[in-house]
Amino acid sequence: MSNSPNYPKRLVRWLVGCSLAAVLLFGLAGRWKDPWLWGYLAVFAGCGLYAALRLSDDLARERFRPPEPGADRGALTAIRLIAFSHVIVAALDTGRWHLTAVPEPLRFAGLVGFALAFSLVLRAMIVNRFFSAVVRIQRDRGHQVVDQGPYAVVRHPGYVGMIAAGPFSGLALGSWIGFAIALTYSILMLRRVVFEDAFLRSNLEGYLSYAARVRYRLIPGVW
Repeated sequence: MSNSPNYPKRLVRWLVGCSLAAVLLFGLAGRWKDPWLWGYLAVFAGCGLYAALRLSDDLARERFRPPEPGADRGALTAIRLIAFSHVIVAALDTGRWHLTAVPEPLRFAGLVGFALAFSLVLRAMIVNRFFSAVVRIQRDRGHQVVDQGPYAVVRHPGYVGMIAAGPFSGLALGSWIGFAIALTYSILMLRRVVFEDAFLRSNLEGYLSYAARVRYRLIPGVW
């Protein structure tokens, strides 16, 4: 039996996901001609297509359907709910409520930043075949330290992208309320970095020596 990815099936899933995202985004905003929302959807769709074409089946299963809840499942639930809610609130605010409005130059910067941050997350996922949604030691997959690509610069490049992507997303969607909710998401992700780094130090063979070589968690020369 072939182990090659089923690209037609992946593309169908990608198309369904993009369609649902479009219905949610434009439905909540109450308008479909907003070029900023189309730009946001284009970034989402482009990054999703890249992931659909590049991720291995093994990594996709671990990332989206891990076999166990992991060591930090309560926080993960909160993180996911907040990430989802910032999109909902931002779409409602920019399309219907009009309570806050992000200036267009900042929306453009947010859209570019969102694209770059999303791309960094995908790059980290492709380099690190153990990139999981949960904090666990993947003994079933031969878990080992990855120190190549962005992992040669900082220990948690995927989290760098995630932490930045939230606030940039709020700006791109045009809502300061969405931006504020996304900052809460980023704070929870920072806490998760501390938790996961300590967990890996205690449980993953070779991580202590890796941490001695790559000293910084997120920002070179800072932390």
